[in-house]
Amino acid sequence: MNPVEELLKSLYVMALLVEARDPYTGGHLWRVSQYCKILAAECGLPEKDVARIALGGFLHDLGKISIPDAILNKPERLTEAEYAVIKTHPEVGKRLLSEHPLAELASAAVHAHHETPDGRGYPLGLRGDDIPIDARIVGLCDAFDAMTSNRPYRRGMPVENALSILEQNLGKQFDADFGRKFIAIGRRGHLSPIAGYSEPGIPVQECPMCGPTIVVRRKNRSGDRVYCRRCGAEAAVTFENGKFDISMTGKQGDAAALQPEADIDLIESLVRETAALVVRKKSGISRIFPFRRSA
Repeated sequence: MNPVEELLKSLYVMALLVEARDPYTGGHLWRVSQYCKILAAECGLPEKDVARIALGGFLHDLGKISIPDAILNKPERLTEAEYAVIKTHPEVGKRLLSEHPLAELASAAVHAHHETPDGRGYPLGLRGDDIPIDARIVGLCDAFDAMTSNRPYRRGMPVENALSILEQNLGKQFDADFGRKFIAIGRRGHLSPIAGYSEPGIPVQECPMCGPTIVVRRKNRSGDRVYCRRCGAEAAVTFENGKFDISMTGKQGDAAALQPEADIDLIESLVRETAALVVRKKSGISRIFPFRRSA
């Protein structure tokens, strides 16, 4: 890898290790990133901007590293005090990212993805066009994935139900222009290969013992063992006719088996794709070009 690719890899690794803390969100970052890429491309944005916004979608939850597990995975409704803790994650993410050489690529998405057009978002209460375009797209895609994915307090809803909720809140919680485009994409069926998947071609697998996601990766083959990050239950992977599945073995993983692990294969494929589009050479120096175009 060249120096820029190594820097991008460090960002992806950091994001996936943060995600590994939450047993319910396996694949969330990948899905949000993919939704962002599809939506940005549908809007006719240049390839380098599409790639940058997709990167922001992958990194948007960096600040959740600071949220205690008891709040992050609480199955009941959060108290006002607990929700106030959740609302700190955009600021924490921005600070965490700030010293990284490529911070400019994702800072807007990380810091402002919970801002809303009506000014009721956080952390700054920005309104309308004051919200960076990256953050408007990432916030929309993040909310859609949250609605369609399982959480400790509720089951995910069907895609059409989530699209209807987006439609009802255009111009208030969600950017109207981007929202209408995203809804149209969804109703054409173009989100189906992503919703309910943790990686390309791999449906989200759930622990039948306690509910969270059991992470299965493209490198896994029949007979491989995978584990629930919450209860430690062991499952055997089956791969038949091009489809992944799991079956519980009745065993428990040991400490080594339950250690969080970044998916290096996925990261390296994302790094190659991102680096090829967001970086270009000028006078022999690699430069990163931020998105300055208005919608």
